[in-house]
Amino acid sequence: MIGIVVVSHSSKVAEGICDMVQQISSRNGERMPIFPAGGNASGGLGTDPQKVLEAIRKADQGEGVVVLADLGSGVISSQAAISMLEEPLRSRVRIADAPVLEGAVGAGVESASDAHSSLDIVVSTAEGARQLHKK
Repeated sequence: MIGIVVVSHSSKVAEGICDMVQQISSRNGERMPIFPAGGNASGGLGTDPQKVLEAIRKADQGEGVVVLADLGSGVISSQAAISMLEEPLRSRVRIADAPVLEGAVGAGVESASDAHSSLDIVVSTAEGARQLHKK
């Protein structure tokens, strides 16, 4: 299954999104490999590449990991974490250009609903959430 990492400046936001996706996207009782990377190293607001790196390693099941970040520096921390990874894991990690909540839900549902889903499809599904209209 494709893993997911949620990067947020707030640990509570990252944990909440992961909890929501976990509840929505279970497959045959199998736990969705989704992990939060929220807050800075001191536990305050911010992002930490080391937290992102650890979450990526936890989320990796061998098929790839999609990273979703809430704001610009979350993307920068994610890029830094990915650059610290060794191959072959580094080539299996992609940052989705997607809204963090809607993208995580889409990615989670796609990953859990199709045992043959690929990293490219899960990223595409997450990025498709940019087109969702709420009226």
